[in-house]
Amino acid sequence: MWLKKIVLVAVAYPALAAAAPEWPHPADIVKAEPVGLAPAGHPEPDITRYLMVRGASDFELAPDGKKVAYLSDVTGEPQVWTVPAEGGWPEQLSYGLGVDWIASSPRAGSLLYGADTGGDERVSMNLISLDGRSERLVVPKSPAFRAMGAFSPDGTQLAYSSTERNGTDFDIYVADVARGQSRRVVEGKAGFFVRAWLPSTPLLVVSETRGETGNDLHLLDSRTAVLRTIFKPKRAAVYENIAPVPDGSGFYLSTDEGSDFSRVAYYDLARRRLTTVAAPPHDIDAVVLSPDGRYLAWTTIETGFNKLHLRDLQSGRDLPVPDFPAGTLSLRFPHAAPILGMLVNSPRTGRQVYTLDLATNRLALAVPSDDAGLDMAKMVVPEPVSFKARDGTTLTGLLYMPDKPLGGDKPPVFLALHGGPSSFAVPSYQADKQYYVARGIAVLDLNYRGSTGQGRKFAELNDRELKLNEAGDLADAVAWLRSTGRVDGDRVAVGGGSYGGYLTNLVLGTYPDMFVAGVSSVGVSDWVKALEGASPELKASDRIEFGDISDPKVRAFFAKLSPINNAAKIKTPLMVLHGANDPRDPVTESDHFVEAIRGAGGTVTYLRFPDEGHGISKLSNRVHAYRRIAAFLEQQFTRPE
Repeated sequence: MWLKKIVLVAVAYPALAAAAPEWPHPADIVKAEPVGLAPAGHPEPDITRYLMVRGASDFELAPDGKKVAYLSDVTGEPQVWTVPAEGGWPEQLSYGLGVDWIASSPRAGSLLYGADTGGDERVSMNLISLDGRSERLVVPKSPAFRAMGAFSPDGTQLAYSSTERNGTDFDIYVADVARGQSRRVVEGKAGFFVRAWLPSTPLLVVSETRGETGNDLHLLDSRTAVLRTIFKPKRAAVYENIAPVPDGSGFYLSTDEGSDFSRVAYYDLARRRLTTVAAPPHDIDAVVLSPDGRYLAWTTIETGFNKLHLRDLQSGRDLPVPDFPAGTLSLRFPHAAPILGMLVNSPRTGRQVYTLDLATNRLALAVPSDDAGLDMAKMVVPEPVSFKARDGTTLTGLLYMPDKPLGGDKPPVFLALHGGPSSFAVPSYQADKQYYVARGIAVLDLNYRGSTGQGRKFAELNDRELKLNEAGDLADAVAWLRSTGRVDGDRVAVGGGSYGGYLTNLVLGTYPDMFVAGVSSVGVSDWVKALEGASPELKASDRIEFGDISDPKVRAFFAKLSPINNAAKIKTPLMVLHGANDPRDPVTESDHFVEAIRGAGGTVTYLRFPDEGHGISKLSNRVHAYRRIAAFLEQQFTRPE
């Protein structure tokens, strides 16, 4: 399965996938206008200010923990900024193409970032100094898909995954950071991804994809290319959040091996033994270890909300943690200091980065959010809800209720469906949901079966043929909403992106009279075409979630399940959004779906973005999209029967 010797990356690359065909209906192609802004305090809420509530979308810490690098789209596209860890004046580092991700180098004074073109997800990797005055290419852009892995402990090498070899399988590469030359270490099959580089060793911890919610774990010697399997259980399990100890003798992680909920554990390499550290009755979201090995931090997922846990491994005692507003937490430790970085995201604060010096217990706000002239105290914190599906399965969600209902005594409802399906409803600041609520629309962010964050059993409830039960969950959610008496159950719209877009397409054909409107973004309409044309990373995870599409039985099942079959039944007014550069669900999925509905006499508003991919990233496009969505929903919610 792997090469016996290391080879250089080939210069020639497989041809880039064909560009999306021209769309013959110019009225559907979005031409976003310059962003306008209503005055602060204007009684009519406008999406622009909600989108301009700015903060850090991702962050890293310099090795000594004294500086925070973060991503912000304050310029209109995501770029890299830096600020002192205890707060101060921010400085912009990157310019030009929007930045997809950042990774801190163990070497002081530099940072790696990845940038694609127009949402095509083919990134170049660039090293930039933290003063912004020096920048160079480490891994050039190519037609291949790539995934960031890890720096070597001394920062001279970079391990990553790429489909360079055949356009399909992710192999493991190691780049010489100074010279910008890469070598292929091992050939992977489907999805091989580097999760950590063990200190004081040439060993990489490699994850091999085994479905949407499962993976096997290997150790790869970056010098000899020898690959040794650590975890490959008969029943797939999750091994995530690899946090190596300083001497490289083992690592902390989260895993659900042998249990329903994931737990914090430690793996000893020499003894090949996995020991449980903490097993709460909730899934684990993140695990990080301080570079001196003393402090272990992790977060649990509790009805979507994150709770922070901090332990001093030297004393064995759990430490008090800061009292943050209810929401979500992302954690980072720098390479060489016991300073915990935390990205706090709550509906009433937006995205803020804090640093906690564990040696002095000093907490500092490094990156505050910008409220864009809005009163953040008026943002709605959702309430966790639960109810039974028709088969007795407990479904959960987050319910946002407005103060002033739109068009009646009780508000209409937007049933929001997350993507994934390996994802879940989270109570972070989300501009679109707060915007809808401000306009009098209730929002139920639903965890349909197959959502993660609630244990393995629930996540497996929509695997393969079990997907037949998903549409029923949406109908049961509508029935529950009606039973509460808190909302107008006759005015319910449904919408979502990616997998949530697929479910929207599906349910509108399955229950043609249930919803007054639908909003589908980058959603699948034909599973056979989508699974055959998916990006390599998705294909690597699809075999367990969906099965092998080359198997005639699997192919027949998903052909029958595809929403395109029921397009003629869709009479509910529908809005469809898609980026022409989408490498995950090709824009042709929506093209064919729109044509089929229109051909059968249905009504579709199509927003086809020529400069976007799997989602909408540019500010002008986001403003255009959400204004159109809000107007569309309000029109359907207030139309006479």
